[in-house]
Amino acid sequence: MIGRFFGNVRDRFDLGEDNATQAEVEASIYKGVEFRGTNLWVLICATFIASLGLNVNSTAVIIGAMLISPLMGPIMGIGLSIGINDFQLLKKSLRNFLWMFVVSIITSTVYFLISPYSSAQSELLARTSPTTYDVLIAFFGGVAGMLAQTRRDRTGTVISGVAIATALMPPLCTAGFGIASGEIMYVLGAFYLFIINTVFIALASYLMVIFLKYEKKTALDQAASKRMRRYVILFSVIILVPSMILTVNILRKTQFEANVDRYVTNVFQFNKTMLVDYDVRYRYEGRQSAVEVRLVGEPLSHNVIENASAQMAYYGLENTELIVRQADENERIDFSKIQHSYAEIIDEKNRTIARLEERLASVQPADTVAAGDISREMAHVADHVGRVSMSKHIFYDVQGVPTDTALVVTVRPDSLSQGAVEYDRIEGWLRTRLKTDNVIVYIEEGEE
Repeated sequence: MIGRFFGNVRDRFDLGEDNATQAEVEASIYKGVEFRGTNLWVLICATFIASLGLNVNSTAVIIGAMLISPLMGPIMGIGLSIGINDFQLLKKSLRNFLWMFVVSIITSTVYFLISPYSSAQSELLARTSPTTYDVLIAFFGGVAGMLAQTRRDRTGTVISGVAIATALMPPLCTAGFGIASGEIMYVLGAFYLFIINTVFIALASYLMVIFLKYEKKTALDQAASKRMRRYVILFSVIILVPSMILTVNILRKTQFEANVDRYVTNVFQFNKTMLVDYDVRYRYEGRQSAVEVRLVGEPLSHNVIENASAQMAYYGLENTELIVRQADENERIDFSKIQHSYAEIIDEKNRTIARLEERLASVQPADTVAAGDISREMAHVADHVGRVSMSKHIFYDVQGVPTDTALVVTVRPDSLSQGAVEYDRIEGWLRTRLKTDNVIVYIEEGEE
């Protein structure tokens, strides 16, 4: 049973069933390496489309550009050529890769020079800070792309998906934006992301060729083969290390911002002072970071601020400076934010008041009763009134839900008077006096 189980697993993962021949794979990749004629014009159109998508911050347009861009061919050609020692294919792939790179950069730069939109959108900024996650995406994308190339029944779905996932075109367009706008950091970040994608797609293709044991075109001695593998590993590590540093810094910054959010939310809660907003300035490599809060209302004392600063270490904000801006320091306050914050608070209070009023309406009478005044006035309204008591009553149904309220008035006749208390007169007067029909009058029997 164990043997059958492992045999079934091995059959499931076997790549030999629909494996294309090495000659077929080489022919397919050779065809995609060349950049001339149709491929070159398609590349220019894809670059313009991707630049438009980055410019207007449209993810859908960027995806469309990545689907039609023929950038994967030369990169897979580099991986295949190194794997089978085909140096003619390597030179051809590098030459066409350079053409692809130069044409894309020139096209995107020209577009952004003439574009009326010059601000950096979020899609552009996302291509300037590569991390280890981009390395992993490029590597596994390259594995999937090379697997698709080595199948007899090739489908463009996998190659298109790899082109979208690895995002080769957007970094080139972002570099063009950086050149057109003079933003050198955009250029460097985008170039680095493009190099990451290129190197690790090629590396994945190379490893797949080694795994599939393709025949070498040129026989190299053992020393030369080891030297080539060493160069591949060294170059990959050199490309990988900066991305790992960037990833660690981004994770630290994300954790720092989460700590600041908890700190500000919990510490800056005062009755007469309102937090308007706050800014975070994170510094890498142990340099002092800063949290700047802006307050309005009653100014906080120096002791309160010192206490708030002392709590920063508890929230993981060591080596962080607290800057407090208060309205009485003649600091410029963004009143639009204050107005928005107050509007939210007022709306919430209004909703709370409305709910309370709705509940209160079911349990309170129509008017507040001034019992002392009514008892004195009643003596002039009706004869024979001796003593008056009043109370508010709540009526419940059999499920215990309050259904109505009423003012219950009990009138005791004067013991010295022989006449009857005028029930209808008192009831009518009370309804008029209290402006409510929810009045119940009881007349006690006179004393014996």
